[in-house]
Amino acid sequence: MSKLIYLDNAATTAVSKEVVDAMLPYFTEYYGNPSAIYSFANESGKAVASARETLAGIIGAKPEEIYFTGGGSESDNWAIKATAEAYASKGKHIITTKIEHHAVLHTCEYLEKKGYEVTYLDVDENGLINPNELEKAIREDTILISIMAANNEIGTIEPIEEIGKIAKSHGVLFHTDAVQAFGHIKIDVDKMNIDMLSASGHKINGPKGIGLMYIRKGVKIRSFIHGGAQERQRRAGTHNVPGIVGFGVAAKLALENMEARIKYETELRDYLIKRVMEEIPYTRLNGDKEKRLPNNANFCFRFIEGESLLILLDQNGICGSSGSACTSGSLDPSHVLLAIGLPHEIAHGSLRLTLSDQIKKEDIDFTVDRLKEIIERLRSMSPLYEDFIKKQK
Repeated sequence: MSKLIYLDNAATTAVSKEVVDAMLPYFTEYYGNPSAIYSFANESGKAVASARETLAGIIGAKPEEIYFTGGGSESDNWAIKATAEAYASKGKHIITTKIEHHAVLHTCEYLEKKGYEVTYLDVDENGLINPNELEKAIREDTILISIMAANNEIGTIEPIEEIGKIAKSHGVLFHTDAVQAFGHIKIDVDKMNIDMLSASGHKINGPKGIGLMYIRKGVKIRSFIHGGAQERQRRAGTHNVPGIVGFGVAAKLALENMEARIKYETELRDYLIKRVMEEIPYTRLNGDKEKRLPNNANFCFRFIEGESLLILLDQNGICGSSGSACTSGSLDPSHVLLAIGLPHEIAHGSLRLTLSDQIKKEDIDFTVDRLKEIIERLRSMSPLYEDFIKKQK
């Protein structure tokens, strides 16, 4: 293997050199606890405040509305569980979708066992919710709408601004899991009427283990971790100063480069999609063709298993991911692909390729060329494909 072609940036990203350089002094030189009152700790405190301001700016929030967490999953849990607890006297009804990240779905399932009722909205064949169906689902006892900004598997961008308007008009809190969208597309919490938002550092070339929760001023939700006065007494625990610094720098770079990155990745993504769809028969593009993340391409190839495809791609130095959860011990295909209406046998043959601005056109050409060879090889071993071809003749 002479070269690694990393096409799994929706899973995680490489930490940029600028981010690493910014973080290093806070491991060794400025290692003070920012909660301490002595002057040595001031550098750490100032670094945390600076990062908070930067991160707030990327979504049009106020610095005091940004709370640091351990990542996107923690932020999702906090938004949903704490809202459920704080507003239980008003009602116990929550609305979400069938294609949310498991950090949202499993949290909602947990609350259902505690007596809460959850409405899981359907999506269309492209993964988009129907805002009219959302509005019809709102009841007097609805306390929270939690709908992701963009889907992590198929890349579909939801109509967040319209969802926010509906939620506000009915006096219901609106949380969005923006882990895949933050830093990749423009988000304005005021314009979109977002009350709470989750984001994570490692999706934008920042470090792992650091995330944020945006909580609009005036939203009365409870503390999530108790034991200290950090994060305005809402999230206890010593600040991860290097992680926070890295997250802030990553966000600054993402904002500065956003327009150019969107243009570059969109052109590369469309080139990838065009080649795959034109050159590999019996292929389906998953997700909306236009309303999708700039770096996301998700396909289903009939008559093959996604896991076999990933193994053979890996042998060619290409990193991708499948919609199947087989690697975690489950034989079930992606819940997202099933929710958009795909049958099990097609959903099992999925491949997600997510780009970065470090990927070149020649990387895409190499990937598609290998992909064609691999799929032809796998289909040649498939009795189902053989029968299908015979029937076509």
